[in-house]
Amino acid sequence: MIPRARARRRWPAALLAALLPLGAAAADGGHRVAHAFGETQIPATPQRIVTLYQGATDSAVALGITPVGVVDAWLEKPMYRYLRDDLAGVEHVGLETQPNLEKIAWLDPDLIVATRFRHERVRPLLTQIAPTVATDTVFDFKASLALLAEATGRETRAGELLRDWDARVADFRRRIEATLGDAWPQKAAVVRFKSDHVRLYSTGFAGSILDELGFEQPDAVQDQGWGMKLTSEENIPVLNADVIFVLLEPDPAIERNYRHWRSHPLWQRLDAVEAERVFEVDTVNWIMGGGILAANAMLDDLYRHYGLDHPVAHEAPGAAGASESTATAGCYAESDAGSLSHDAGGEAC
Repeated sequence: MIPRARARRRWPAALLAALLPLGAAAADGGHRVAHAFGETQIPATPQRIVTLYQGATDSAVALGITPVGVVDAWLEKPMYRYLRDDLAGVEHVGLETQPNLEKIAWLDPDLIVATRFRHERVRPLLTQIAPTVATDTVFDFKASLALLAEATGRETRAGELLRDWDARVADFRRRIEATLGDAWPQKAAVVRFKSDHVRLYSTGFAGSILDELGFEQPDAVQDQGWGMKLTSEENIPVLNADVIFVLLEPDPAIERNYRHWRSHPLWQRLDAVEAERVFEVDTVNWIMGGGILAANAMLDDLYRHYGLDHPVAHEAPGAAGASESTATAGCYAESDAGSLSHDAGGEAC
């Protein structure tokens, strides 16, 4: 019997040898895909796909793909509720930041979808297991959708999803401008409460979508990278904006911190508070989901909070949870150091 440690050292080489014939995939109708790791030869119709970040998993479901392996969700473990029906029974392969390579290998995938931001370090091992493609970041949902579609031959469906998104964006911009008049565009603050501090986001998943919709950044986060980490109530004026979107989690310590900041006199003087435009929104929709379905769910939230007529989001065919996800579903994975990984500085995040 081979000791377990030795077996683990041997499987990458053994799998590489087994997968070498894929190098001739062009002869079998395969194609080459350019991506963040370079260029990779992909089988003509990959069937066993592993997604290693949330935006790729969301994109797979939107395209009608059931992966053979996915990473754990950041919240609502093991998988976000809006994706559970579509991913029932699918194997989990660890964390987005630390995927279980041995488990991935046992799944015998013919395509791995990764991200340079998360997986550059394990890239050599991933490419030994199966053809691997990667996005540059984890929060660009359009890039995730386009890459997965190109790798799996689903460009037509991706085009439909993106055209539907563009139409919804145009509709929202038209309606909110008509509703708010001279008060548009608004400066929007995306604020996430944690147990001992507050984060004010600028870039990333939510930030990029708000920017596309025509919102502007609060003055305090201009040129601040992913955003700011605030540890004292004296910093509350930094949150000043026309509208504040508050991200909460079902954690008593977070709820207490939110109530504490909200009761402070400086909070009461914020423009958004005085205008009654402080909206509590779904953290999964706004920063965790990271794909086209989550983006539509975030847009649903905005239609609802602004009282706009609400067109129905496009539903992904063959995805049991797609309509729910576009109506209730959003990635940030963050580091313990307080710099964000998915949307602010890292998912950038």
